[in-house]
Amino acid sequence: MPASIPRLDLKSQSISKEQKEKLRQLFPEVFTEDTIDFEKLRLTLGADAETVKERFGLTWSGKAECFRIIQEPSIGTLKPAKGESVDWDTTENLFIEGDNLETLKLLQKSYYGKVKMIYIDPPYNTGNEFIYPDKFSETLDTYLSYSGQVDAEGKKFSTNTETSGRYHSNWLDMMYPRLFLARNLLRDDGVIFISIDDHEVHNLREIMNEIFGEENFVATIAWQKKYAPSSDDQGIANMHEYILVFSKSQEFQRGFLPRTETQLNRYTNLDKDPRGDWASDNYLSNKSKAERPTLYYPILHPKTGKEVWPPEHAVWRYSRTNHEVMVKENRLYWGPNFDYERPRLKRFKSELKSGIVPSTWWPHTEAGHNDEAKKHLAELMGAQSTFSNPKPIRLIKRLLQIGTPDDSSIVLDFFGGSCTIAHAVLELNKEDGNDRRFIMIQLPELIDEGSLAREAGYKNIADLGKERIRRAIKKISEEQKESAKQKKLAEVPEIPADLGFRSFRLAPSNFKVWNGQVPADGKVEKQLEDFIENLHNHSTDEEILYELLLKSGFALTIPVTEKKIAGKKVYSIDSDALLICLEHNLTKDLIVKMAEIKPARAICLDAGFKGNDQLRTNALEIMKSHGVTDFRTV
Repeated sequence: MPASIPRLDLKSQSISKEQKEKLRQLFPEVFTEDTIDFEKLRLTLGADAETVKERFGLTWSGKAECFRIIQEPSIGTLKPAKGESVDWDTTENLFIEGDNLETLKLLQKSYYGKVKMIYIDPPYNTGNEFIYPDKFSETLDTYLSYSGQVDAEGKKFSTNTETSGRYHSNWLDMMYPRLFLARNLLRDDGVIFISIDDHEVHNLREIMNEIFGEENFVATIAWQKKYAPSSDDQGIANMHEYILVFSKSQEFQRGFLPRTETQLNRYTNLDKDPRGDWASDNYLSNKSKAERPTLYYPILHPKTGKEVWPPEHAVWRYSRTNHEVMVKENRLYWGPNFDYERPRLKRFKSELKSGIVPSTWWPHTEAGHNDEAKKHLAELMGAQSTFSNPKPIRLIKRLLQIGTPDDSSIVLDFFGGSCTIAHAVLELNKEDGNDRRFIMIQLPELIDEGSLAREAGYKNIADLGKERIRRAIKKISEEQKESAKQKKLAEVPEIPADLGFRSFRLAPSNFKVWNGQVPADGKVEKQLEDFIENLHNHSTDEEILYELLLKSGFALTIPVTEKKIAGKKVYSIDSDALLICLEHNLTKDLIVKMAEIKPARAICLDAGFKGNDQLRTNALEIMKSHGVTDFRTV
C-alpha cells in the first residue's frame, strides 16, 4: 500500500478546535480524548460553576445560531486582482472585496493575533439602510449570489425595517459572529473602536461585554458629528454619535493625542528663562485644608517678604520641601512685576510628555464633522461622486494616534465603506513617519441607479473605496515628490512610505471540495470521477498559490520568489521556509532538489504524481530523510 502524504486542510481555521485547545491548556483533566466532561469541569470550578438557568445577560431569538455560524468553516479563497492594485510587489496594505463574515474566517490562520487596532463603522440599524442578506447567516453561496458571481432564483436583499418582527435580532445576528471572529485577530495589546448611534449602542455594549469581557471596556467616546442642529429636526436635535472602545486584554496601552497649534502657542518666555518657552499653571490644588492639612502653610512673597497663605478650600499643590525646590529652580511666576497675590507654576515646553491624555468628549472643532467629511471626499473623488455619511479624516487620525502608537501596526476595518481608515493611515504615516498597514474589507454593495456616485461610474461601494485609496495614494505621492525636492536641497534624507495596496476578491476555492452529499440515486461514481483531478479548470497558478498561502497561515503580502528547480517552477516563501510546486509532472529529481533546500514545509499538487504510487512513496521518504517533516499535497 503506498505511503499516504498528508493533505493540506483547505478549510478556514476551526474556531471550536481553537477554543477547545484553550480550555485543554487550563483544564486538561476534564478531557477524555477529544470530548469535554462538563460535569468534571463543573466540579473542578467548584462554587464558581453556575448551575441555575437564569443569569444576567443579553439574549435574543437566533443567538444560538450565531455560534453555529462562527464554528462553520469557510471553504472559499481570496483571489488576487493585480490590475486593481498599486505597487503589488512591495506593498503590505490589503483591500479585500467580499462578505466580511467569510473573509474574517479566511484570515484566521494568517492574521490570528496580529492586528493592533480594529475600527468599524457598521450599519446603525436605523431601519432604512442595507444590513446584509436577509438570512444574516451568510454562506459563501449567499455572497456569490449577491455579488453576481453565480445565478440564483428568488434572491432577495433588503433593508432591515422595524416592521420585520426581528428588527434588533437581525442586527445582532449580523454583528455577533463578526465581532467574535474579529477579536481573534487582535494582538493581546490590541484595541477595537466601533462607531454607533442611539439605535443599537445599548445592545452593542452588551454583546461587547460578552465577547471581549466587561473588564476590557475602555471608554465610550461622544463625537460631535454636527456643528449646528438642522432646522427641520422634529424633536431634540441629535448632534453626536458614540465610539465604543474595548481592548483585547489589560495589556493595551493607549497613545497620546498631539497638542494643537493653539495649545502650543500658549508657551512663551516672559522672563527670558534659559530653559525656553513655558506656560503657567495653577499652583493651588483641588484639596481643602481639612483634606490636606500638611499643604496648608505660608510662603514668602519674593518682593514684599510677606507671608502668603493659600485659601482653606484649595491648599498648595506641593509640600513645603517640594515648594523650596520650586523656588530654588525658579519654577514660580509672580507676574510681570511681581504683582500677583499668589504664584503660578511654570511648565516648560521642553519638558512636555509626548502628548495629551484623550478624553471621552470630542467636539467637531477637534475631530471634524459630517459636512467636512463629505466635502473632503468630494474634493478627492470629484463633485459627482458622493458617499453618504463618510467619517472625517481628523476623527480617524485621532483613533489611530490612540490605538497605534507603535511603528508597524496592522489596522483592520471590515466595514470598509468609502475607506476613510485607509486614507487616514496613509496620511498619518506621512505625517509621523510610522509604518502602519491597513486591511480593508468591503462587500460589493450595489450603488443605487440614478445616484451621483453611479453616474460617476461606480457600480458598487467596493469600487468606490478602491478608487479613493488610489486617488489618496496619488495625492500623497505628489506631495512627497515635492517634499523630496525640498529635502534634497536641504540634504535631509527622505523616509520611504508604503503607498500601495494589494487587491483580492472573495471567491470559491480553486479546489473541488467534497461536501459529503450523496446523489438522490445513491450513485457516487460520477462524483468520485470528478475528484480524480481536484483542481477547477479555470484556476490560474497565481490564484492557487495565494489560496495555499492563506490556508497555510502566511500573510497575503508576504514576498514570493519564483525559482527554477530541476527544470520546474517552484515558489519560495519566507526565505525557503515554505516551497510550493504546482507542476503537474513531478519527478524524483525535483523532489530530491526541493528536499535538499531543507524547507520547514513543502506542498505539491496531488495531481502531479499522476497515479505514480512509487514516486509518491519515494517523495515522502526523501523529504523525511532530509528533515522535511511537514510535506503535504493538495
